[in-house]
Amino acid sequence: MISGLDHVQIAAPPGCEDAARAFYGELLGLHEVPKPAPVLARGGVWFELADRRELHIGVERPFAPALKAHPALRVDSTAALEALASELARAGHEPRWDQDLPGVTRFYVDDPFGNRVELTLGRA
Repeated sequence: MISGLDHVQIAAPPGCEDAARAFYGELLGLHEVPKPAPVLARGGVWFELADRRELHIGVERPFAPALKAHPALRVDSTAALEALASELARAGHEPRWDQDLPGVTRFYVDDPFGNRVELTLGRA
């Protein structure tokens, strides 16, 4: 039986590592974790979230950004979500606020590779 979610992988182009570290590591504050030796040569970067689940940025050839499919990363407070939106905007990643789901405060932003990422406070 399935007991939970271990990780999510999104694609990025070859040579993505520095931009992934800047966006996911520095801007979003995710902690980078070492990739196991057998997959290190494939490129990409792995990050760990506070709940110990992981977000893997994997190299894909040819690369096409995910415009609809996306990870949704939960933020722990309204103040933190708003601060993150401001920080992303200052860095050139304009947040797109969405109010389509009742009780959910969220916005979408594109990572440096054009993939859609959701930042959400979650359901009220």
